[in-house]
Amino acid sequence: MRKTTNIKMLGLALAVSGVFITGCSDKNEGEQRVHDRHNPFPSTYKVIESAPIFISNVTILDGVGGKIEDGQILLENGKVANVGKNVSIPSNAIEIDGKGKWLTPGIIDNHSHLGVYPSPGTHSHSDGNEMTGPVTAEVWAEHSIWPQDPGFQRALAGGVTAMQILPGSANLFGGRSVTVKNLPNRTIQDMKFPEAPYGIKMACGENPKRVYGSKGGPMTRMANVAGYRKAWIDAQAYKSKWDKYDAAVESGSAGDAPKRDLRLETLAGVLAGDILVHMHCYRADEMAVMMDVMKEFDYKIGTFHHAVESYKIPDLLAENGVCSAMWADWWGFKMEAYDAIRENVPMVHTAGACAIVHSDSDLGIQRLNQEAAKAWSDGKRAGIDISQADAWQWLSANPAKSLGIFEHTGSLEDGKNADVVLWSGDPFSTYSQAEKVFIDGALVYDRTDPSTWPVSDFELGQVTQGDAK
Repeated sequence: MRKTTNIKMLGLALAVSGVFITGCSDKNEGEQRVHDRHNPFPSTYKVIESAPIFISNVTILDGVGGKIEDGQILLENGKVANVGKNVSIPSNAIEIDGKGKWLTPGIIDNHSHLGVYPSPGTHSHSDGNEMTGPVTAEVWAEHSIWPQDPGFQRALAGGVTAMQILPGSANLFGGRSVTVKNLPNRTIQDMKFPEAPYGIKMACGENPKRVYGSKGGPMTRMANVAGYRKAWIDAQAYKSKWDKYDAAVESGSAGDAPKRDLRLETLAGVLAGDILVHMHCYRADEMAVMMDVMKEFDYKIGTFHHAVESYKIPDLLAENGVCSAMWADWWGFKMEAYDAIRENVPMVHTAGACAIVHSDSDLGIQRLNQEAAKAWSDGKRAGIDISQADAWQWLSANPAKSLGIFEHTGSLEDGKNADVVLWSGDPFSTYSQAEKVFIDGALVYDRTDPSTWPVSDFELGQVTQGDAK
């Protein structure tokens, strides 16, 4: 999958898939099978070994609001070892002079469909929407993802080091999402972010109405809400059965397990707090309703996606700890997208809520720094004065929080994964490009060295490596 001189080919890592067996008498073995039931497709991602890398004389945005002029950073053993003004240099470090350049955490796109809608965009490649019923929580995006999608390497060239890949938005419950390290590889399990929790894609508004209005419903927004509530009621009952069984396993007195239901298993995972909710929702009134449903069934909505009317309810979003993943300026392509404003992102940020700039596009993901720059500049023109250092949170720290991986990545803090981008200049400039991209401290993309550019097997023979940008 990788064609590069400075990144060695990763060996095949074998995933051990759990087989659930009822009536286990051994406590430890029973606990292992409970674990396997919840994680049957574990990550096989491997960190690429790299010598320490020291970058100096660079303008650093740390991803959590800090800016360091003429800064230094040391990447060692896959982690950010030190960042500041006077960083010690190991004798075996590779030194990079960052004079005139900027350094940021890697961009994290929390709304991507790469792999489930890969290029080339043919009907045979369309694997993102399971439009066979309004509740399809049983499907998992990772089982549709094509790792050879050339979009992954194009996103890497835009400074994207991690992303959440979601099913589509046709259904009330569209299925599980997965978070990946953007290191193109042979299998999706080799790309899975090891510590990331699963998400579930939900959708409100026009999409479920449009798809199912002529198929027996839902055909109205009130039927959408009734559909969520019914599903959560079923999930509560299912979770109660399994909680009792799992408690019996813990005590060593388990009998036969309840019958598994993949759809309810995912929903029960949400109620248990193990799976994060990512909800496609445009209108402010619908977001408010969904937060009411959230409270009724005691689960957590992590992020509203698209959220073009978040500027109307930023206080409610902040109060409930719900992020908004937004475009800089997409609007008007359907009625629920009509009442958008270009100051949406900065207004949400200023109100103290969690603001994110996302792509939802195989093209937009290649220039998310420019999308954030548009939102930032629109805010400045409206008198909303946000520093560039604060605004970078929209691309790294906040999406990391929305994906449950902020303790591992999303900012340049000691001990975090060394997911870093060296930019040719100010990343809020249209003219700046991602010059070098590091994932876990290893150089995985160097714009000046075509031999480092990953090329999909699908493209070999169709384009030369030098053209695969």
